[in-house]
Amino acid sequence: MLFPPFSISRLPRIHYGRGCIADVPTLAANYGSKALLVTGRQSFVATPRWQVLIDAIAEKGMSWCHVTVSGEPSPALVDDAVSRFRTEGIDVVVAIGGGSVLDAAKAIAGLLPHGNSVMDHLEGVGRNLPYTGPSTPLIAVPTTAGTGSEATKNAVLSTQGPNGFKKSFRDDGLIAQHAVIDPDLLSSCSPELIAADGMDAFTQLLESYVSRKANPLIDALAWSGMTAVKAGFFAAWSGAEPEASEGRAAMAYASLLSGIALAQVGLGSVHGLASPLGAFYPIPHGVVCGTLVAAATDVNIRALTARQPTHPALTKYAQVGRLLSNRDDLDDGTARSALVSVLKDWSERLQLPPLRDYGILQDDFPMIVANSRGSSMQTNPIELTDDEITEILVTRF
Repeated sequence: MLFPPFSISRLPRIHYGRGCIADVPTLAANYGSKALLVTGRQSFVATPRWQVLIDAIAEKGMSWCHVTVSGEPSPALVDDAVSRFRTEGIDVVVAIGGGSVLDAAKAIAGLLPHGNSVMDHLEGVGRNLPYTGPSTPLIAVPTTAGTGSEATKNAVLSTQGPNGFKKSFRDDGLIAQHAVIDPDLLSSCSPELIAADGMDAFTQLLESYVSRKANPLIDALAWSGMTAVKAGFFAAWSGAEPEASEGRAAMAYASLLSGIALAQVGLGSVHGLASPLGAFYPIPHGVVCGTLVAAATDVNIRALTARQPTHPALTKYAQVGRLLSNRDDLDDGTARSALVSVLKDWSERLQLPPLRDYGILQDDFPMIVANSRGSSMQTNPIELTDDEITEILVTRF
């Protein structure tokens, strides 16, 4: 086995385990006496855990401010929060929520010491000014299992509509100091959220595994994550205890690894398409992943087979096909077909809606394809033609 050169960027200190949210007040107090708490509007604050947390923070002698994030975060939300809290003497930002909450918190923490607009640094649409830091220390606590945002350096922000965009404020300085992964926090997630987020996590793991930048270390993590998804996804989705509790633990772990993997080696065509789809239409990110991953995998496999038949990604797709189908005896070609079949079955079993349910028209496809060739598409294992990208959309229209 060849070991090509690779590098791994900084990661947060990772705390994983049931009940470890109880460690957050102590971790926060290490940075000072005042915290900014960033949460969703209801997902965490409507549970008894919210009162337990703020009481524990107060017992540490800390005061706190609070900002909520509803839906996908926009540059305006980030700029407003920075303006409101910059003079409050915030020592640490504690983000508790899904990927949107964590992304917003990364951007807010990064800009609190400076006070400038996030549009100064947003890739592709801002002023393209370098971010020099420092960032306010951040503690990231995910309450969903999908994006792995607790382990990444990018804050994904969007403005929706005909002139919309979905872009990243990205810098190593935005990486959380601590990522606290408590699987018990997933107990409030609906089956629909478990389904969409789980497909997002799996897609990130698969795309990282076959990425052009793949390396042996991230391959091992991605494989471990996909194995966890296989073991726990549908148990978590079913909600039937005690299996669901074990499933949530597996999915929290898999989501964390998906974030680590994508941060190091990038993603692929599904996430390339997710950028314009999420910017122009009200389609949840996880639904994009779950709806498109089977078709995108099929198109990638056929393109590689036709144009680069010795590409290592073909072997990797076969390995994943054998994993998900429980058929170690399959030859590579049959295993790749099995992979596509399993992913189609997952999408149908989870009842993920087609693209047309979100107001997407076939006449929109050229515009979507034209806006899909961002950073994620650059690490797809093979460069796809416009017709091939369109085929992914047509299949799930």
